[in-house]
Amino acid sequence: MTFHFADMKRLKPTRRAVKRAAWPLAAMALGSGASLVWANGEGGERRPSEADVAVVSLLKERLPRTAVTRVNCQVVDGVCEVTAGSQLFYVDRTARYLMIGRVYDMQTRQDLTAVRLLEVNPDLLVGGAAGGRREAETTQASARGLNTPAARETGAQGAPRTMSLAQLPEAGGIVWGNPAGKTVTVFSDFRCGYCRALSAELEAMNVRVIERPISVLGSRDLANQVFCARNRPRAVKAAYAGAAIADSKPCDTSALDANERFAREAGIAGTPVIVRSDGAVIEGYRPRAVLETWLKAVRS
Repeated sequence: MTFHFADMKRLKPTRRAVKRAAWPLAAMALGSGASLVWANGEGGERRPSEADVAVVSLLKERLPRTAVTRVNCQVVDGVCEVTAGSQLFYVDRTARYLMIGRVYDMQTRQDLTAVRLLEVNPDLLVGGAAGGRREAETTQASARGLNTPAARETGAQGAPRTMSLAQLPEAGGIVWGNPAGKTVTVFSDFRCGYCRALSAELEAMNVRVIERPISVLGSRDLANQVFCARNRPRAVKAAYAGAAIADSKPCDTSALDANERFAREAGIAGTPVIVRSDGAVIEGYRPRAVLETWLKAVRS
């Protein structure tokens, strides 16, 4: 149940077709995308609309080798999201134009493609759009921060990654949560949906969080506001909620530069990245049950 690119041989691209297919891409950011921008999915099953059913029928004719498992024409006006097994692509409502890429809602700052990919395959945290297995693995490695030769080799061997935070100055961390709880350090971006979801999980777990913001999605100004807020924990929640940070005044934010520098040197290319007190690392969002088990395994 995968998308067969052999089907594409039957489709002859033309300059006119490319031009006419371009209009739905106004809300689509093509490329790999570096952040794990995670939001809540749809939840339960939804009844297919007439447009969904019509597109399924058309795709059976035009992509006969692709086993389509779901079509949703209510994601973006004029665009239908097509799920084929663990892969994702988009078509217009006539199923004439096929688009491979990422749909990004610029108003809510959510990567809609990443949300669906995570629903389809929880291990595919920030993978690219539909493609081959090797391509997806390469994209995941880069987006999860595994973009250095050593990190890629570690990931390929299945060995757990570790990270020393000894050289990071304490001043660059924004501390919130339970002072008596287990401590985790999170490299995050306040515009990252996955980071927002992780923040909610950690709050419910009653742990102590040292948040170290890095600007993956151009969020340094927002990080500065949080860092300079009188009540930083409250500012963190406001930033993730997209609310205004009312009690922030300009201050010296040079301590945040160390977070950015460390992230570059450590090969952190996506967020969130979670570091346990013993240096063990999880790259990308994980649900509460996984995090609780992971924290219990801390090495003294």
